[in-house]
Amino acid sequence: MRKRRDGEPKKQVAALPLARDPSGALRILMITSRETMRFIVPKGWPVKGLKDHQAAAVEAREEAGLVGRTYPKPIGSYLAWKRQKTGFCLVKVKVFLIEVQGHLDGWKEKGQRSIAWLKAEDAATLIDEPGLAEIVLNLPRRLPKKWRSNARAIPLVDQISGPHPIIRPPGGA
Repeated sequence: MRKRRDGEPKKQVAALPLARDPSGALRILMITSRETMRFIVPKGWPVKGLKDHQAAAVEAREEAGLVGRTYPKPIGSYLAWKRQKTGFCLVKVKVFLIEVQGHLDGWKEKGQRSIAWLKAEDAATLIDEPGLAEIVLNLPRRLPKKWRSNARAIPLVDQISGPHPIIRPPGGA
């Protein structure tokens, strides 16, 4: 990892978890932030020794209990303000698709966040970060080719192992 220059945004990685509903429509798993309860996707800082897509997969597991296949190429990036104890800092977030294949019964931040499986249009409406909302709205043309041509290639929300209701509040079963 190279050293960040003054004025450069800090770097973060994010997972954009996908599955489909029984009708074949794409669903995105959104989580709430722990402090402000805004809808976001799992994201965090790069991890030394891990590639960015691997770090995004770790965030999806720790923040939402998700396991699946994470694509190594980002589908986009956006700039956002990150709240920190000392104020705010500018971050550039690289977004990686994760094809959700399972949902763990227990995970690091279980009970600290709400989760929701939403259609892309609904998710984009709830997202406060314009750059992420744009990525979500343009998702159909950003998807891997196999997903654009065959929606059935994506796992069903109902087939994902473990607890997976459409909306679950923090601490909910």
